[in-house]
Amino acid sequence: MKLYTSPTTPFGRKILVLLQEKDLLGQVAIELVSGTPLEAGSLPVSHNPLGKIPVLVLADGTAIYDSRVISRFLDDHFDLALYPKGPALWPFLAREAAIDGMIEAAVLMAYEMRLRPAEARFEPWITAQWSKITRALDMFETAPPSGPIDMTHIALACTLSYLDFRHDARAWRTARHNLAAWQAEMALRPGMLATQPPQT
Repeated sequence: MKLYTSPTTPFGRKILVLLQEKDLLGQVAIELVSGTPLEAGSLPVSHNPLGKIPVLVLADGTAIYDSRVISRFLDDHFDLALYPKGPALWPFLAREAAIDGMIEAAVLMAYEMRLRPAEARFEPWITAQWSKITRALDMFETAPPSGPIDMTHIALACTLSYLDFRHDARAWRTARHNLAAWQAEMALRPGMLATQPPQT
């Protein structure tokens, strides 16, 4: 298997942390790529026509994307127990979707600030994206993931780290001491330490 990803994408980092946590790095070749919504660059568009990463390509050439589909595939393929079974699965997937929604909003904010000329930026739209993130942060402040590590632990830890990476000035920890303490503990895990993005 080959994983196409980038050192800075939180979506790809989720999969890299999963591979680290479950000692699967030897099972998957990592190929680093780069690009933006404006220029595909080396993004694997032949495997994912949307030009998004991560993409996992299996030995038979089958391409699997996006990150939630990849994590479910790896969980099933290697029997990792990162997802519950039975009725507990549905609220779990809803929480995972909320986490990915935070990432999507944060990435859109980053693109707006990094790719759009300053005079063309629409600040109310940026504010609306941050509002989505803060509402989800408040939800997880009251109930962060607990128990044995699962995919919501990994996804939320990568999300909060990305907020530090791209949106540190917005100080998401303010009045969220429970979530901040949870993140500080997760950040010390080997998988998180080994996948920190370059500070650029």
